[in-house]
Amino acid sequence: MLAEIRIDSLGVISKASAQFHEGLTVLTGETGAGKTMVVTSLHLLSGARADAGRVRLGASRAVVEGRFTVDDVHAGAAAEVERVLEATGGEPDEDGSIIAVRTVGSDGRSRAHLGGRSVPAGVLADFSDALLTVHGQNDQLRLLRPEQQRRALDQFATDTVGPLVAKYAKLRKTWLDARNELIERTEKSRELAQEADRLKFGLNEIENVAPQPGEDLAIVVEVRRLGDLDSLREAAVGAQGALLGASADMQAASDADGALDLLGTARSRIESSDDPALSALGPRLDEAISVVTDVSAELTSYLSDLPSDPNALDSLLTRQAELKQLTRKYAADVDGVLAWMDKASERLSKIDVSADALAELTKRVDEGALAAAAAAAKLTAARVKAAAKLAKAVSTELGGLAMGKARLEVEVREIPAGPQDSAPLTVDGRELHAGSSGTDEVEFRLSAHSGAQSLPINKSASGGELSRVMLALEVVLAANEQGVTMVFDEVDAGVGGRAAVEIGRRLARLARTHQVIVVTHLPQVAAFANTHLVVDKSDNGRGIVNSGVRTLTDEERVKELARMLAGLDDTETGRAHAEELLALASADRSA
Repeated sequence: MLAEIRIDSLGVISKASAQFHEGLTVLTGETGAGKTMVVTSLHLLSGARADAGRVRLGASRAVVEGRFTVDDVHAGAAAEVERVLEATGGEPDEDGSIIAVRTVGSDGRSRAHLGGRSVPAGVLADFSDALLTVHGQNDQLRLLRPEQQRRALDQFATDTVGPLVAKYAKLRKTWLDARNELIERTEKSRELAQEADRLKFGLNEIENVAPQPGEDLAIVVEVRRLGDLDSLREAAVGAQGALLGASADMQAASDADGALDLLGTARSRIESSDDPALSALGPRLDEAISVVTDVSAELTSYLSDLPSDPNALDSLLTRQAELKQLTRKYAADVDGVLAWMDKASERLSKIDVSADALAELTKRVDEGALAAAAAAAKLTAARVKAAAKLAKAVSTELGGLAMGKARLEVEVREIPAGPQDSAPLTVDGRELHAGSSGTDEVEFRLSAHSGAQSLPINKSASGGELSRVMLALEVVLAANEQGVTMVFDEVDAGVGGRAAVEIGRRLARLARTHQVIVVTHLPQVAAFANTHLVVDKSDNGRGIVNSGVRTLTDEERVKELARMLAGLDDTETGRAHAEELLALASADRSA
C-alpha cells in the first residue's frame, strides 16, 4: 500500500508530505488549495506523462516521492513488484519499503527512479499497476466511450473472457495474414511472376558457384600465402637444416652439424662424466633434444603441405573472380550472398502463383476464417453471460448509493460489416466486422427508475447519477483489480444529501479490504474517514500562494467538517452538525 508521499514544487505546493494508513483516508481543502496536485503526484508516480506546466513558478523542477509497502498485499501483487525490482536492479529500503521518485524539470524533461535505480517512466507504470489504481474525473469520462465499456466488461470477467480474447486475436491474425497473401498473389500475379523469375535466376547463379561460408576471406589468405610460396619454402628448409644439419634436400651443401647433432654430442659428454652436478644437466638436454625433434617433424609436415601444383594460384584467382561476381550482385561478402539466398528461397516459396499454390492458400484462408469465426462466437457468448452478471452487480451497488430503483444494463451487440469493411467475418451466417478484440461492441445503458426506458448512460444520467454509476462500477471492478490502493478524485462531484452519505458509507465498506484515498468536497463523505488530511493554502502577502498537507486531530476534524457545511466552522450549529455526521459515520463503521 501507499505509506507516504512527499511533494516538492508541484503547482501551488512548495513542500508537503503526508502519511497514509490502512482504511479510508480523505483529503479535503478549499477550492484552489492544491488537492488536485496530490492526485497529480500519484499520476506521476504511476508513470503518467509529465507536464512542465505543473512545475511551481520559479522552481527548476518538481519532485514527487512515494514510499510503498508490500507486507499486506496479495501474492500476485507482491510477485509482480518483485519481478519489476529484479528486472531493474532496484532494492527495497532498510525497512522493506520501496521508494519511487519522479522528477519533472521546468524544461519538460522527466526522470524516474525506483528502489534507488534510474528507470524509464514506463517501469513506474508496471510497478504501480500492482499497488495503485487512480480513479479521477477524466476516468469517468473515458468510461462513457464504447471501447472503454468493452474493456470494463472484459476486466470484470478477465478469467473467462481474457483467454478467449487472446485466442481470437491469434486466429484473426493467422486468417488475415493468409487472406492478404492470397489477395497479393491474385491481384499481382504478373509482377509476382516476374519477381519469381528474377529470384530463380539469382538462386541458380549462386547454386552453380556453390560458395561456402567465409570462403572469400579464406581465399584471400591462401592467395597471399601462395604468392610468398618460395620464401616460405626457403625459410622452412633453412630452419630444418639448422636443426638437422646438411642434407640432400638443401639448396646449398654445408659440412656444419645441425643443432640436433650438437645437442647429442653435448649429452654424450655429460653422460661420460662422473660429476653429479654435471650429470644433473642430462635430463634437461634430453628435453631440448625432444623439442628440437618435434619442431623438425613439424617443419617436415609444413613443407609437405605446401602446394606443389604450379597452377594452384591460378585456380584460386579464378575461384576468387567467380565469388566476386556474386558479391557485386547480391551482397558485400559471401556470407551476405548466402543470407540473400536464404531470404530469396523463402520469398520464392510465398509468391508461387501456380493454380495448385493458389488453391492451397485459398483453403488456408477458408479454414482460418472458420476458426476465427468460431472463436468470435465463443467470445461473444462469454461476454453476454458476463454482461448479465456485471449489470446485476452494479445495479446492486446503485441500490446502496440512493439509486435503488435504477438498473444498469450491459448490452453486447454484434457489429455488422459495413460497405467499406475490407475484411468481414462470417459468423453463423452473418457478416460481421472483425475488430481486433472481437466482433461485438458493448454499451452501458441506465434505467433511472422502474418503468423508465433504458438509455446510454451518457444520455440518461445526470452529473450526480453518472458519478454514482461510475463509483458503483469501479467498486465492482475493484474485486478484479491488481492494485491494493484505490484513489478517487472527487468521484462524488454533483452529489449531495442522502446520496452523499451513501457514497461515504460505500467507500468506508470498500476500505475494509482496500486502502482507499478520496479527494472530496462533501462533509458527508469526509465523515466516514479513518484518517482526515487537509490541504491548507496560505499567502505570504506578496502574492505568492503556498499549500501544505497535514493530518487533522479529532477537534480539527469537527472544525473542517463544519467549514465544509456551507462555511459554518465558527458557529455552534455548524459544529453540532459536524459532530452529528461523525457520530453517524462512527456508528456505521462499528456496525
